Amino acid sequence: MRNSVPREFPANGLDGARGSGHWAADPGLRKRVACDVNAQPGGRLIYIRSLQRCSETLNSWGLLFTLLPSAAVGLKRTCLINPSLGIFMNKPNQKLRLPSAQPTGILKPDIVRDVSESLNIASLSDLVASALASDVEYRIHQVVEEAARFMRHARRTTMTTSDIDQALRVLNIEPLYGHSPHNPPTFRRALPHSQAPSAGPVYFVEDEEIDFDRILREEKLTIPKGPRWTAHWLAVEGVQPLIPENPPAIPKDTDLDQAGRLASPTRGTVFPLTPPSSDRPSPAQATRKQSQQQLVKQVLSRELQLYYTRLTSALLPPTTSDYAKRTAALASLRNDAGLQALLPYLVRWVGEGVVGALKGAAQSEGDGRVLEVLLDVIGALLDNTTLFVEPYLHQLLPPILSILLHSALPPTHAAHLRTTASQILSHLLTQYSTTYPSLPPRIMKTLLLALISSGKSRSTREGAIRGLIGIGKEAVRKGLVEGGGAKVVGSECMPGEDGGIAETVMEALKVLQPPSSAPIPLDRTNEADGHIVQQLQEVLGEFFAERLAGDSVWARSILNGDQER
Repeated sequence: MRNSVPREFPANGLDGARGSGHWAADPGLRKRVACDVNAQPGGRLIYIRSLQRCSETLNSWGLLFTLLPSAAVGLKRTCLINPSLGIFMNKPNQKLRLPSAQPTGILKPDIVRDVSESLNIASLSDLVASALASDVEYRIHQVVEEAARFMRHARRTTMTTSDIDQALRVLNIEPLYGHSPHNPPTFRRALPHSQAPSAGPVYFVEDEEIDFDRILREEKLTIPKGPRWTAHWLAVEGVQPLIPENPPAIPKDTDLDQAGRLASPTRGTVFPLTPPSSDRPSPAQATRKQSQQQLVKQVLSRELQLYYTRLTSALLPPTTSDYAKRTAALASLRNDAGLQALLPYLVRWVGEGVVGALKGAAQSEGDGRVLEVLLDVIGALLDNTTLFVEPYLHQLLPPILSILLHSALPPTHAAHLRTTASQILSHLLTQYSTTYPSLPPRIMKTLLLALISSGKSRSTREGAIRGLIGIGKEAVRKGLVEGGGAKVVGSECMPGEDGGIAETVMEALKVLQPPSSAPIPLDRTNEADGHIVQQLQEVLGEFFAERLAGDSVWARSILNGDQER
């Protein structure tokens, strides 16, 4: 695209070119007359095409690409003509009186005639050419006058392309694009043809040649990234994380005083008086130890330390602690709102207590009571709605699963401990499964491995079944029916065995589908019922197939889900 707007215009606009402050096409001295463009065949086309050619000839003014469409609209049915031309008509169908055209103004009719000849319009009268030249000159003068106002308001004496753009916007004309006062175009001069030396030189904008090889060799410019939004933690449990987005931590007065004592005021370096030995810590180690102790005291206040001591002493050991104090301690854990700072210590205390109780080969009755208290503590922490327990779920799950799947729990407390652990696990998954969708599948995978793996004890398998019951109906179906857990357990049960793990499997199947109120046994002589019995044996094994065969409706619902119910 050729740049057609010169960088600057004279301050006096077009008037300076004429040498006077007025010109013949001034709007105050002109009259609006009617001119029927359709009077001659192709008259309208001649006007419009002539205007287009004028735009190419007057490129140096840089305005005609915008002005000519408006000039064409003005000349669609009427034209603005100098009164000296002598055209006076009031009705469009009346015949024109055409005196001899006398060219006036800066733009000559020869320019319009050149445009028409380039468009293959040879029969263009002098009157039409003079009218088009006069109208284009008037519109250019109107734009330049508006641009001069912006120049004067900017307190400048030189007109720039920005003034022209502002003038076009004021006149409701689309501005010219691609022109800037900072990048002026380069004009070249072409001498006239030898056959027409009187035509004068022609000035045109020189097109810049672009070397693609040079562009490819140049370094590519990276587009800067736009504004983005990101989230970060201002504080986690009241502690500001050390990340670049947060302001740096302000050093405490104790640290500054300590640094001042270690540094010498004269030399700035401290040398130990005696060499450090293995028995006596170095000053750096003593300083590190002191800062760690101060950090613990700052995180946990004296009141919370006293509360922690009294709380743990009221809960354990259960043989010496009072029942009323233990109940009050659990109620405090379940309802108090100021225990967030104590939460990591309580979680660690519960984990260490469970590990200590399950460490031996055989647990005593005291170990069973300790595990019951620790499970009550975990349940109380989960019930407290003011505590933010999510960061400590990975520390709470191992104690729960350890009690649930341990193979050597105290016999008198085993059933109660596994049932309580499964209930707490169910409560935990119900509360946090929406926040962590991958949590239930991971726990179910652990329970399935404990259920169907070879070499596991019956107590571990019973705990896995209790855990599947706590997770929900879908976990029971995948573990016992689809995963073959019932078949594995049935192969280890003796015929006619009741209670224990067999009763646990029946409870899980009742969770999956409750039995009918009036059970009707399957008839093995019937072909359809015989097929159902065969499917039960393939899916659940012979032991549990015999138990389900006494209720035909329950057996079909276990095999087919809810389709038969």
